[in-house]
Amino acid sequence: MLIVAINGSPDPEGNTAFLLRAALEEINNAGAEGHFIQVSEIMGRMKAPFCLACSNPCEGKCFRGTALEEAFGILRRCDGIIMGSPVYFCTVSAQIKAFWDKTRALRKDKALLNVVGGALAVGAARFGGQETTVRALQDMMLCQGMTVIGDGFIDDDAGHQGACAQRFAKDDQNGITRSRILARRVLEVARATVDLRAHRTQGK
Repeated sequence: MLIVAINGSPDPEGNTAFLLRAALEEINNAGAEGHFIQVSEIMGRMKAPFCLACSNPCEGKCFRGTALEEAFGILRRCDGIIMGSPVYFCTVSAQIKAFWDKTRALRKDKALLNVVGGALAVGAARFGGQETTVRALQDMMLCQGMTVIGDGFIDDDAGHQGACAQRFAKDDQNGITRSRILARRVLEVARATVDLRAHRTQGK
């Protein structure tokens, strides 16, 4: 099992990164492989960071030979994704939206179909747009045909949309707990649905 954490915050050591790394720690403790992607570092080096829909279907011309192509190679192999973003005006950061817009190339190949996806968000206030940000992340994943889950787990509770926290995340014990529960749920469903992703190893 390979679970990828995608950090949509421009800060690689910030609140969102902290929670994603807590989630990956849970993944590793359960015997699976975790991988961390820092979106801002990848998109900051792109000559054309925003998708211009220059070809349909996407030919991937804008990211050939770049770190973005390497990141997409990892996503093509993964069983689950945990996407995280800080709250920017009640929705996702520009960095993660730009990154995800480029995944048109993956959508063409159905590369993320049935990959399990969970979302987490961090806001400046306790009720600062976290749930709308989580839902935006989920909508982005649904457009790839991913299997989207919330932060419920059999040993804990039924959960809600996803993990939500208030800065500073290191001081938000509930946010840390929900992030770990989300990770366990993503891994659980990924293990249960592995056969649904077999198409990726059959020459497609």
